[in-house]
Amino acid sequence: MPVSLSHDGERHWNRRTSRTEWLRFAGWLALAMLFIFTWRVMTQDTIWAFVLDAPRQAADIGSRMWPPRWSYMSALWKPLWDTINMATLGTLLAVILAVPVAFLTARNTTPSVVFIRPVALLVIVSSRSINALIWALLLVTILGPGVLAGVIAIALRSVGFIAKLLYEAIEEINIEPVEAIRATGASAPQVLAWGIWPQITPAFAGISVFRWDINIREATVLGLVGAGGIGVNLESSMNTLAWPQVTLILIVILATVIVSEWVSAKIRHALL
Repeated sequence: MPVSLSHDGERHWNRRTSRTEWLRFAGWLALAMLFIFTWRVMTQDTIWAFVLDAPRQAADIGSRMWPPRWSYMSALWKPLWDTINMATLGTLLAVILAVPVAFLTARNTTPSVVFIRPVALLVIVSSRSINALIWALLLVTILGPGVLAGVIAIALRSVGFIAKLLYEAIEEINIEPVEAIRATGASAPQVLAWGIWPQITPAFAGISVFRWDINIREATVLGLVGAGGIGVNLESSMNTLAWPQVTLILIVILATVIVSEWVSAKIRHALL
C-alpha cells in the first residue's frame, strides 16, 4: 500500500496506486461499453412506438381480464388433476432413473472413474441443459399431444437435477460405517443397503419432494406446447381472447403452486 506526504509532512496511506486506479477505470469502461453493445444488439429490431404504447395496452387487457369467469371453473378440474398427476408421475420416473445415475457418478461408488463416471456426468448435464418446454415440444412431435409427453418431458428434465444433488450427497457420506460393514465381509449390495443408503435417505427425500414442487410449476405451462394439463386451457383461452378465463386459470395456477409449496414444506419437515 503506497504512502504519500502532505504539505505539513504527515504521511497518508493510499488505498490504491495510480496504476491500480487506471486499471479499475479501464475495467468499468469496458463493462459499460459491453453493456451498450449488448443493449444495441437486443433492441435493434424493437419498435419503440409499441413500447411507448405498452401501458395503454396493458391497462386495456387488464380491464378485459376482470372479473374472472368463475363459471369456467367446472372445466378446469380435470386439467388441473392431469397437471398434478403429470408432475407426480414425472418426478417418480425421474427418481427411478436418477438414483442409479447418481451412484454411477459419485466417485466413491462408481465402478469406473475413467469411463463410467464421464458418461453419467454427460447424462446429468444433458438433462439439465434442456428446458422442460423443449423436451415437451420434441416429445409432442414424436408421441403426439397429451399427458404422456408431459410426464416424460418432466422426467427427462428432472433426472439431471436429482442425480446431481444426490451424487454430491453420496460423496459427502461418512466412510467409517461403510468400511466397518465392508470389513465384516458384506457384499456390495449389503454395503449399499446398510452403509450408504441410510446416510443419504434424508437428502434423497428432501431432493425428491423439492423437485416435485418445482415440477408442479413446470407442468402448468407444458400444455402451451400440447403436452396436456391446464396449460392447454390457458393456450386456448388466450387464442380466443377469453381474458376472464385467462384470469381464472392464472388464479388456479397460483393457488396450486401455493398449496404444493405448503405440502412440500410439510413433507420435508416431517422427513428431515
